[in-house]
Amino acid sequence: MQRILKGVLTKIKPIKTQEKRFKRVAEEFLKKLNAKLKNAHAILGGSGAKGTWLSGNHDIDIFVLFPLQKYRKESFRLSDLLEPSLRKAFPKQKIGRLHGSRDYFNFQYQNYAFEVMPILKISKANQAVNITDVSPLHTRWVNAQAKKIKDDILLAKQFCKAQRLYGAESYIAGFSGYVLEILTVASGSFEKLLKAAQRWEIKEVIDVARHYPKKNVFFELNQSKLRSPLIVIDPVDPKRNAAAALSVEKFLQFKKVAREFLRKPAVSFFSREALSLQHLKKRAEKEKANLVFLSLAPLRGKEDVVGMKLLKVYDFLKKRLSPFSLQESGWDWDAGEEARFYFFLKKKMLPAVEERQGPPVEMKEGVAAFKKKYQKTFIREGRIMATMAFPHPDINSFVAEALKDSYVQERVQRIKSVTIL
Repeated sequence: MQRILKGVLTKIKPIKTQEKRFKRVAEEFLKKLNAKLKNAHAILGGSGAKGTWLSGNHDIDIFVLFPLQKYRKESFRLSDLLEPSLRKAFPKQKIGRLHGSRDYFNFQYQNYAFEVMPILKISKANQAVNITDVSPLHTRWVNAQAKKIKDDILLAKQFCKAQRLYGAESYIAGFSGYVLEILTVASGSFEKLLKAAQRWEIKEVIDVARHYPKKNVFFELNQSKLRSPLIVIDPVDPKRNAAAALSVEKFLQFKKVAREFLRKPAVSFFSREALSLQHLKKRAEKEKANLVFLSLAPLRGKEDVVGMKLLKVYDFLKKRLSPFSLQESGWDWDAGEEARFYFFLKKKMLPAVEERQGPPVEMKEGVAAFKKKYQKTFIREGRIMATMAFPHPDINSFVAEALKDSYVQERVQRIKSVTIL
């Protein structure tokens, strides 16, 4: 295993030239911005400030700190205060303003994607007005606690990226970078994290800073923060579950792939290939399944919003295709790229008319609901039955009609290609 992990690190850990360029561009950016700021100061944030960024990453987070005492009651003004200075510092860049709990800005500079967020300068988490205000405290904690295991953090991040488990955005519902940093520190290494995951139960509590050594977390925290399957107490903010966005599906998937890797370690666990039509064709032939493969151009906008719209389209199509005996499906999307959906189906053709069985006639409420759902009903052997016509029994016409639905059309820019085999 150690040989494999060392090999993976040589590919995912930034080399010296990458680090030097990253540092040079970030410092140049900060110098330009700070020269135009008044009553505020910009600093490097995120994985760049923690030294936990992966090779090939071109995202840089910048936090602009405003005095707490001056703006505590007017933090809603921070974005408006920052914007003019930002535009003066970078007059040639096309700067986008993204709406959120507090607006922030993004644009390209020197081939890096910068996100610039205004925050209040705080020393304790309970002083925060907005969750982003706490971010520099996260950086300080990681740099203090993870000095010797940053390579393990890189492995954890790459492992989750490859397994499509990385990201706290609502359309992913996986592990954020900060959560993986906390979990790796709590476990002591990447390998120990995977082993610890095998012991996790639903509603497992990870409290690395021991905020609640003798208290029941479930009585201390708001119930809305305890819905995730893994409760990771933020070491700098005891009232926050850092893993609140994690879904049960991604929690169980992490446990599964961790178990598989521990059983048979391989480099392939750390590589992620885009959904390939060619590969899916071969699988469909081997498994004697019918394949529907879609390529879609997403709408423009905030990544989380665009991702959720794609997820809704995927779920919509998945439900619509269920009569064709859906065997397996999946989707993939990275910001700035096209989305890909696939569906393995057992059937390619539905009967023109199909019978549906309802409840026994004595169950009057159930019968009334059944009649409301189906127009043509009849009684057979003491049960209410219905006939249902399929206007598009052929998979080709069925998919074509489903893609015309307004639910789909409103949530994607366009359908780029459709392949049905």
